[in-house]
Amino acid sequence: MQIQPYLFYNGTCEEAIAFYREALGAKELFKMRFKDAPPDPEHPTPPEFAEKIMHATLQVGEAELMLSDGGCMTKNDKFQGFSISLGAPDVATAERHFNALAKGGQVTMPFQKTFWSPGFGMLTDRFGVPWMVTAPPLEMPAG
Repeated sequence: MQIQPYLFYNGTCEEAIAFYREALGAKELFKMRFKDAPPDPEHPTPPEFAEKIMHATLQVGEAELMLSDGGCMTKNDKFQGFSISLGAPDVATAERHFNALAKGGQVTMPFQKTFWSPGFGMLTDRFGVPWMVTAPPLEMPAG
């Protein structure tokens, strides 16, 4: 069983895909535009949606992230009630990803050493997606 985030960008999905490719080295596995869907005469696609992303899947490390422009009809561009947690293999990589995701966004907790990690930070990227970026602990606590 897998749980995968599915994010709706309300018209900026193409830009988000390019951003995550650059910031995280994400690989595009699949992308379908609304114009590529079979026609439905009862629910025709508005012409302004034709080039928008109906569905895309990105691979980020070993995880997959699904994205869409959704219906492109609402004005709510706030992602709330969650954060995407990005675990990096080491502090340098975590900090690099943190800084890349922070470009054009807002840092809510600067990347820093904490009692649980040698590097952790929180931010909201320029698309409004909240992220927590962490490096693994130097030593796993005994338990």
